[in-house]
Amino acid sequence: MRFGLLVLAALLVTSTAVADDGAASVAAGGLVLMKREPRITMAKEVLHIAPNKVVVDYDFRNDSDEDVTTTVAFPVPAYRFGEDETVNTDPAFKDFALAVDGHPKQFAVQIRAVLGNRDITSAFAGSNIDIASFGHFDENSADYTQPVPDYVHASASTRKRLAALGAFEDGVPNWRVKKMYYWTQTFPAHGIVHIEHSYSPVFGGVNSVQYGLEAEKEAAKDSDLKAAADEVDSSCIMPSLKDSLLKLSERNDMSVPFNYVDFILTTANTWKTPIEDFTLIVDRPRADKLIAKHQSSTQPNRVLVSFCWNGPIQHPDSNRFIAHATNFVPRKELRVGFIYIDHVDPE
Repeated sequence: MRFGLLVLAALLVTSTAVADDGAASVAAGGLVLMKREPRITMAKEVLHIAPNKVVVDYDFRNDSDEDVTTTVAFPVPAYRFGEDETVNTDPAFKDFALAVDGHPKQFAVQIRAVLGNRDITSAFAGSNIDIASFGHFDENSADYTQPVPDYVHASASTRKRLAALGAFEDGVPNWRVKKMYYWTQTFPAHGIVHIEHSYSPVFGGVNSVQYGLEAEKEAAKDSDLKAAADEVDSSCIMPSLKDSLLKLSERNDMSVPFNYVDFILTTANTWKTPIEDFTLIVDRPRADKLIAKHQSSTQPNRVLVSFCWNGPIQHPDSNRFIAHATNFVPRKELRVGFIYIDHVDPE
């Protein structure tokens, strides 16, 4: 059975949580092995998702009689300037942190520039144009149509060469950034290594869940509408609640913003499967950490949380939801939806 979890609670909602129409998340995942290694088992994974932080705890076990030293990586799917990249001058996942057995671990970062199917990183050599920040784009300008600073300051020959390559169009970046954090890890024979990594997720979403719900009616006729409907439906919103949300948004002319955090679960399959013990913890935004969207509201706003899970979901308190599985082999990725509802007076 396909379960969708949606729970209401009285919370304050920050207006900065609302994404632009069609904004895409950067769907990061867990740790991967750079080379297939059947001797290392993911004995335990605890995935903790909140709107502002993702923390993943692992216990890896070496079942062999020999120490295993290999490269472990945290790859970030490629993201683009403006459309996908929602953190502006802050490169996505720049706060990635790593600890091994409770101690901070040093890691290296590989940053590549990708244009279509081509890796064009080498074209930036000697140009003083920063790939990761899209040429030190100034978020204060909030204008994605103007040339970025590094392009403006580059030599005329550099600008001409990179524009001819397709990296820039009128000084606006066209490349995608692809990152990988990696390090060398030793797994002792018959031993367990505890690894924790964390980062701030890049939100995705649509400005109104209403658009996605209404799109379902015409989805079969229009590919763009189908994409919008799929985006909202991907966190398993229950049909009865879809109807309620649509009526609410229509009655009160409300946008009902829908944001989500994506996580690539299937990266776990690069290790020896299955994951022996898997736990997903989802936190609803806490009221004391947020600012009211409308300070004049006499009652706080509400946040709904929704995600797909094939099994029971515990909720030890109103702001935390826990799903658990043993011998778990991920077959698809995870999307956790956060739906923000302004307070409205009862009918």
